Amino acid sequence: MKTLFLTRRFFLALALTVTGFVVAFFLPVLLLPTQAVLAILTALMLLDGLLLYAPGTSGAGHVFGRRVIGSKLANGSDNEVAIYLENHYRFTIRTEVIDEIPHQFQRRDVLFQLKLQSGETQVIRYQLRPVKRGEYHFGAVNVFAASPVGLVRRRFRYGQDQVVPVYPSFLQMRQYELLALSNRLSEVGVKRIRRVGHSLEFEQIRPYVPGDDPRSINWKASARRASGGADTLVVNHFQDERAQQVYCLIDKGRVMRMPFDGLSLLDYAINATLVVSNIAMLKHDKAGLVTFSDSMGAIVPADRRGGHLLKLLEVLYKQRTKYLETDFELLYTNIKTRIRQRSLLLLFTNFETLSGLQRQLPYLRRLAKDHLLLVIFFENTELRQFLDTPAATTEDVYNQTIAEKFAQEKRQIVRELQRYGIHALLTPPDQLTVNTLNRYLEFKARGLI
Repeated sequence: MKTLFLTRRFFLALALTVTGFVVAFFLPVLLLPTQAVLAILTALMLLDGLLLYAPGTSGAGHVFGRRVIGSKLANGSDNEVAIYLENHYRFTIRTEVIDEIPHQFQRRDVLFQLKLQSGETQVIRYQLRPVKRGEYHFGAVNVFAASPVGLVRRRFRYGQDQVVPVYPSFLQMRQYELLALSNRLSEVGVKRIRRVGHSLEFEQIRPYVPGDDPRSINWKASARRASGGADTLVVNHFQDERAQQVYCLIDKGRVMRMPFDGLSLLDYAINATLVVSNIAMLKHDKAGLVTFSDSMGAIVPADRRGGHLLKLLEVLYKQRTKYLETDFELLYTNIKTRIRQRSLLLLFTNFETLSGLQRQLPYLRRLAKDHLLLVIFFENTELRQFLDTPAATTEDVYNQTIAEKFAQEKRQIVRELQRYGIHALLTPPDQLTVNTLNRYLEFKARGLI
């Protein structure tokens, strides 16, 4: 494989030398100096080649390079890639590093230039944001090294044919998990929900502290303490009811193929499902999964034992959208036979028209009769941006009128669902995870599940 390349400096020097010979044709006095320049250029090229291919050091030992990347990438998130470089030459080199990233990224700007002193190590860091799940094939890390002479460059190649799978966004899941464990979910927009009354699960009796609800005071226990010489009030402490079932139902039909910011609606739903399932398990609930389209897909029974989240991750990784219309009747019959306990069903789908909803409404009403159903569908943000732009022509007024009709129909779908006692959430795709978490925590606080 070719490893020797000529630099721009060489071609510039060669062009000047050729120009010298052309001028020497008319001014013979310049011929001898030009020949001397050509001789010097040739000698420098040989010296440069000897420096880069110096004997006594084998192959890649001159420059060491390595790409460091995770065993899997997170879909829709910024994933860090690092390239480590070490200079084993006895002189300073100038390098140009080109990383052959997978074709799915459609980027041609992963090129870095840096100077490495003898024995120095440097790390190049950059980020990649995949927008589709699957296997990504990385090529080689090409390192072009040039000596201080700078007439030729030597190429080194590292990390060829590296395959990395892209999974649902586990980075986003970990972010929400850390915030939930430290009670800082409000930093990403998750609202603090005021609890109404108490859940039914009693945990313990503890001393009263300022700020506790006076209605929680256990007067009998406080009186017994007072008779024993203690004058501290005690309160009943309740906790959320545990072991409730939370199922995410993901529509894989053609309505979920619509893209937003590179990701399909299905991928937004998958990323949100992973986060909500993890938070539900942290809240001691059981998380389950159902995927469907014109036929039933994966069904993972609700659980919270160790390894269950990894199982959900693997199942979500394999999901693909289909081109046919979704069969909600098939979904209802499977839910009816497989999920016997009343559960929270988070249905990720998309309705563009009221007539589209009305065709599926009988099956949604039957689901809502046996379970707590939340229908989650998507707002067309590009349509909203178009409506917010002032109309400049009569054609713009006409187009905005049509756009407003579609936006109004989305709001009407929400009202139609609520009219039959079905909870609905209309959300922009980029706010899906936060808004879904808010509704889940709201249901928990209100004791609906």
